[in-house]
Amino acid sequence: MDAEQQQQQQSDQKAIEAAGEMGRTLEINGRQNDKSLEKNPERFTNNVTEKGGDPENGDPVRRRGHETSELEAATHLFKGSVGAGLFAMGDCFKNGGLAGATILLPIIAVMCVHCERMLIRGSVLAVERTPGVDFLDYPETVEKCFEHGPRPLRKMSRVMKLIVEMFLFVTQFGFCAIYFVFITENLHQVLQQNGIDISMSMVMLITLLPAMIPSLMTNLKYISPVSLFANVALLFGLIATLTIAFSDGPMPSVGDRHLFTGGAQLALFFGTALFSYEGIALILPLRNSMRRPEKFSTRFGVLNSTMFFTTALFIFTGFVSYMRWGEEVAGSITLNLVVEEVFSQVVKVIAALGVFLGYPIQFFVMIKILWPPLKRSSNCSQKYPITSQVCLRFFMVMMTFGVALVVPKLNLFISLIGALCSTCLAFVIPVLIDFVTRAQVPKALGVWSYIKNILILTVAVLGIVTGTYQSIVEIVKEFK
Repeated sequence: MDAEQQQQQQSDQKAIEAAGEMGRTLEINGRQNDKSLEKNPERFTNNVTEKGGDPENGDPVRRRGHETSELEAATHLFKGSVGAGLFAMGDCFKNGGLAGATILLPIIAVMCVHCERMLIRGSVLAVERTPGVDFLDYPETVEKCFEHGPRPLRKMSRVMKLIVEMFLFVTQFGFCAIYFVFITENLHQVLQQNGIDISMSMVMLITLLPAMIPSLMTNLKYISPVSLFANVALLFGLIATLTIAFSDGPMPSVGDRHLFTGGAQLALFFGTALFSYEGIALILPLRNSMRRPEKFSTRFGVLNSTMFFTTALFIFTGFVSYMRWGEEVAGSITLNLVVEEVFSQVVKVIAALGVFLGYPIQFFVMIKILWPPLKRSSNCSQKYPITSQVCLRFFMVMMTFGVALVVPKLNLFISLIGALCSTCLAFVIPVLIDFVTRAQVPKALGVWSYIKNILILTVAVLGIVTGTYQSIVEIVKEFK
């Protein structure tokens, strides 16, 4: 087989990430164990860095695999945003009110898009100043922006990268734990209805082994195909749930529902909304994978169009769910379906299956964050990499299982993760990047930039403090 055939046999590995949640798609170009790479390294400069960066160790690399169209990028971004948060929109509208949530969700979406644009701008500038690199992900962008920022801030570059990696890790860990809770609550209702009287903890334990087996696989190409089945199952679950909501008799009057809320409920709304919009970790990989990256953030480009349709779907789902079930709406709207009906049981099982199929891929993204620094710092991991990574995966599956076991309610956990981690990733870090990059350019930090960034930071800090506090208070109440 000649070198050209060997080159054609190299394939991209596709992952699904969570800063949305279920079914989010991320392009990852792996390095292949090809002898021709050693003989002709110049022919592979799109896959490895000219500076010798190693993606396995978390170094910046030159990545250019399959180039996606605008439609493909929009589809991937849509998948990344429409997941667990979509099924929680009923609870989101309960906490925000019919009118309040309908008004605030588009405002949050606009803020998210603006911050994502600031992240893109910072990444482009960082790439221009980093020789041999044509792509930087979120943590690397933060590190390079601070490295090239004002002199007093340069020493913080490594710390800022670690902070972003920590928030990404906690977010993905939370996704995985939420998956266990989602699966367990839906299956428990179905089993109870069919005369199988076992506890929630036992149902969760039953799902542990099936979730553990694919999660222990260290090669992504063996688990990525299940993402298609996960997306189909989730889409079916949503359409079927809304169909039941419309067909279950006349809708209650708008007067029977709260139009606005305040205080504690509004804080929980903010956390759930930010959790649902958490797709910022996908922005840079998707933009980099496009044939024409400049089309990603134009006025009617991928980012704006996708966020518009996503927000419209969120509002429609949340409005209908809250109108139908009112204050009884659950953390996942599938839990509100009448379990005595066979079709409702089918919907619950298929929705749970969709989440289950998404667990190992979300778990892979979490390990992708955790494994490189562990490998660099541990002699045992370097000597026995496969064994060490399998042990790490086993331990982390048990950790997500343990956290899910003690979480009393799905909606409170979603709000906590959204308020604490998603807000920092979506609002705080991009604003800091904008300040750092503009500080190097004379008159770049104008009055408007200061006012706008300070306003975003104020909203973010209020959301973090109130949302996190209220979520913890409500979780503590559930334990009493």
